[in-house]
Formats: sequence, structure tokens, C-alpha cells
Amino acid sequence: MDTGCGQAYGRPLVAERSGSGMRQPTTEWSFLTNHARALVCIAHDPGVRLRDIAYSLSITERSAFGIVTDLTSAGYVVKQKDGRRNRYRIQAHLPLPEDIGRERTIGEVLDLLVDSGDDMPVRRRA
Repeated sequence: MDTGCGQAYGRPLVAERSGSGMRQPTTEWSFLTNHARALVCIAHDPGVRLRDIAYSLSITERSAFGIVTDLTSAGYVVKQKDGRRNRYRIQAHLPLPEDIGRERTIGEVLDLLVDSGDDMPVRRRA
């Protein structure tokens, strides 16, 4: 199942065989946190399911729920019910939580990570 959300930004756990035949889990690090990778998933598909975010990030659905809840509580994502599913809207104008010199917005960072085209208009701050 390839959801297309952020697969290029980190790879899932890979099991390798050792000499004893036992599978040894190895991890490959990711430049982005799971919160950032979840935002990329949402930017790619505002109707993405928690199950697909979890699969893409190699985490549990419960962890994906926690991440989306964090992003929603912080105001970076607005969740709307659409029938039995949720649709998400990223608040691209909000600044990043870290102080990295000049204040950057979520939208500026997502512009670097996502080919948003016309799907996700990003408002620039003057």
C-alpha cells in the first residue's frame, strides 16, 4: 500500500537477517520529525486517513492520532468532519514553533517539501 505521503522523507523499519537467521530490526533515520512528515501527508491529501498516515510513517494508528491531535491543538491543522471521514486544512500562515533566526511559516517549509501546485495555496507574509 503506497499512500504517497512523504515516502521520500524517511524509510520504514527494515528487518535484516543476521548470521544466526534471526531478524534484526534496523532503523534508518529521517531528517524530518513524525509531526513534519504527518503534515506532508496532509498536504498531499487533505482527506488522508489516520491509517494511511500511520503506515507511511511506520507508526501505530494511535501514534498517528496523537500527532494529528498535537497539530490540531497547536492550531497548525483544522479538522473538519466530512461524512464518516475527516478532512484537514493546514494553517500555512502560522509560524514554526522554533526560533530559527527569521520567522518562517509552515507554508514556506511545506513549499520546499511538497509540490503543492494549486491544491494548497500558501499565503505569504509581507
